[in-house]
Order: sequence, then structure tokens, then C-alpha cells
Amino acid sequence: MFPIRCFTCGSIIGDKWEEFSRRVTAGEDPGKVLDSLGIKRYCCRRMFISHIELAELELSFTPVMER
Repeated sequence: MFPIRCFTCGSIIGDKWEEFSRRVTAGEDPGKVLDSLGIKRYCCRRMFISHIELAELELSFTPVMER
């Protein structure tokens, strides 16, 4: 669950997460991807670089309920 706005400056960044994630997974350099998306502030850049998808990780530890 990527944040819609940067926690520090309030800039809208949520609409760029999907493309960033797709391009980095394809093997592009994260810094160059952020430059091409127009993410210049270091506070916004750290939001992308440090984000971890916890929802998928939590689902792997959810106990299976038996009926």
C-alpha cells in the first residue's frame, strides 16, 4: 500500500508507483526511473526507494482457517 502523498512535502506521488515498480522489476536503474518520472526531491525519492510491500508479506503468515 504505497502512500498517495509524500510524508514530508505533501507532493502527490501515488500515481507513479505502478510504473516505477514495473520498470525497476524489469531491470532499470531506480535512480534513472525516478528522474524520468520527474521525482526530484530527495524526500519523495526516499518514499519510492524505501517502500516495502507488507500486505503480500502479511498474507504469507495468515493462518488458514479450517471449516
